[in-house]
Formats: sequence, C-alpha cells, structure tokens
Amino acid sequence: MKTAERNRDKLTLAEVCAELGISRSTFYDWRAKQKAPRCITLPNGSLRIRRTELDRWLDAREDAV
Repeated sequence: MKTAERNRDKLTLAEVCAELGISRSTFYDWRAKQKAPRCITLPNGSLRIRRTELDRWLDAREDAV
C-alpha cells in the first residue's frame, strides 16, 4: 500500500469530530470513558483514527429498529 493511501485511511481528530458533529472535548471525554473509537497515538502525541475503526464503531452503535 502506498504512503498516500495509508494516510487517507487514517483520519485526524479534527476530521473525526467534524464528521460526528462533536467538539474535541467531547471526544476526549468519550476516550477517557473508553467509549470512543480506538486511536493510534503518534510519537508527537497527536491521534489518528482508522476509517475502518470509525465505521466499525459507528455500526456497533446503530439501533436495530
């Protein structure tokens, strides 16, 4: 897999928050409560979330009506 493709499958925290319509503080609150999607912590401390992980996390929260 090319580097550009690998980077596209990892979302920044800002991208995830924008997609979910939440603030950074809400995301960090969910993360502290272990309710957020799994994250990758880079050496500089910033977070990335795999697209597949976000989709899996969202699917797990879908109501069966």
